[in-house]
Amino acid sequence: MQSVDLSNSPATLHSPIRPLHIQAAVGGVGGQFCDGYVLGIIGIAISLATTPLGLDALWLGLLGGAALIGLFLGSLLTGPLADRYGRKHIYRWNMALFFGASIAQFFVQDAQQLLILRLLLGFALGSDFVVGVSLVAELVPRRFRGPLLALMAVSWTLGFTLSYIVGYLMQSWGDDAWRWILASSAVPSLLVLLVRQGTPESPLWLMKQGRHGEARRVIERLGGADLPAEEQGKAKASWGQLFSPEHRRRTLVGMVFYTCQVIPYFAMSTFIPRILDALKIEDSYTGGLVYNIFLLAGSVVGLLLINLLTRRAFLIGTFSINAVALFVLATWSGMPGLYVVGVFAVFAFVMAASGVLEFAYTSELFPTELRASGVGISVAASRIGAASCTFILPVVMERFGASAAIGICVTALVIGAVVCQRWAPETNPRYVG
Repeated sequence: MQSVDLSNSPATLHSPIRPLHIQAAVGGVGGQFCDGYVLGIIGIAISLATTPLGLDALWLGLLGGAALIGLFLGSLLTGPLADRYGRKHIYRWNMALFFGASIAQFFVQDAQQLLILRLLLGFALGSDFVVGVSLVAELVPRRFRGPLLALMAVSWTLGFTLSYIVGYLMQSWGDDAWRWILASSAVPSLLVLLVRQGTPESPLWLMKQGRHGEARRVIERLGGADLPAEEQGKAKASWGQLFSPEHRRRTLVGMVFYTCQVIPYFAMSTFIPRILDALKIEDSYTGGLVYNIFLLAGSVVGLLLINLLTRRAFLIGTFSINAVALFVLATWSGMPGLYVVGVFAVFAFVMAASGVLEFAYTSELFPTELRASGVGISVAASRIGAASCTFILPVVMERFGASAAIGICVTALVIGAVVCQRWAPETNPRYVG
C-alpha cells in the first residue's frame, strides 16, 4: 500500500483553519475547563459539607484526593488503550460519565457515596487528560499546536478558578449549597459532550496502524494539515517501551516534573481556606479568591511565554521561584497577613504559568506511537503524588501546623528543579534542530 508522507502537504507551513480544527480545539479546551472545574469545586464544597456529612480530617483528605486517585487510574489505563485502539471514541464519550456523576453528587446521603462519585469523576478526568492532549496535538496544524496546548492549560486554570468563584457565590444558598456547588459541573460537561460528537480519529495514529487510506481521508477533511512525517507501519505501544533505554529518561522526566508541579498546586489550592485560617488570615475565603484570580492571570502569562522561552529554563526557573516563595512562607513565623496573601499570590501566578508545560511539554516528550501511553503514565504518576499529598496535608496541618504542611510542598519543588536541571531534554522547536 502506498505510504502517506504528510510532510509533503501543500499546506505544510500555512495550513488553513478548518471547521474540524475548530471543533477539535473547542472540544479539547472545553474538556480541560471541565477537568479544572471539577477538581477545583471540591475545596469549598467539602468545607461547607463538613458539618452535614460529619467529616473529620481523614474524610476531608479522602474526599479532597479522591478525584486525583480516580484520575491516576483513568490516565494509567486509558493511555495504552488509546495508543492501541484509537483516541476518538474515548474522546467523544468520556464526558457522558462526567455528566452523570456530576448530577449524582447532588443526591448523596453520606461521605462514602460522595467518595465513590469523586473516584468516578477522577477516572473520567484521567481518560480526558490522555486522549484530549494526544488527539488535539495530532489533529491541529503544527504552527498552532504549542499555543493551543498551552491554551488548554489556561482553560484548565479558568475552570479551576471559576469553580471557586461559583462556590464563593453559591455558599449562601442554604444548607444544601454544597450539593448545588458540586452538581454545577454537569453544565459545562454536557456542552463539551455535544461539541465533541463527530470528531475524527487522529491521522497520525491511523498511519501507525497502517490504515493509510483512512488517514488520507481525515487529512483531506482537515485541508491538508501540516502533520509531520512519521515512520510508517503498525506499532504496538506498551509501558515496557516507555522504560526502554531509548525512552526511559524522557519518561522519568515526564513523571517527575508533572508530579512535582501538581503536588503543591493541588495541596495548596484544595485547602487554601484552611491554610489561610491556620495562618490567621481573617477572611480566608476572600484570600482564596485572590489566590485563584492570580492562578488565572499566571496561566495567561504562561500562554504568552510558551514559545519564547526554552522548556528547560521555563521548568527550572518556575520550580525555583516557587520553592523560595513557599520556603519563606513556611519559615517566617508571624508574617503579616498582607504579606501572606502576597506570597500566595506569587506562588499561584508562577505555578499557573508553569502549568502550560504540563500539556505542551508532556506531549512533546513522546513519539506518536507512545504519546497517549507516555502522557498517561506522566499524568498517573502526578495524580497519585498529588492525591497522597492532598490526603496527608490536612492531617499534617492538624498535628504539626501549617508550616510543616507547606514544607512538604517545598520539598517537591526542589526535587523537580534538580531533576529537570539534570535530565530534562529541550523540545521547543525554536531551540532544537
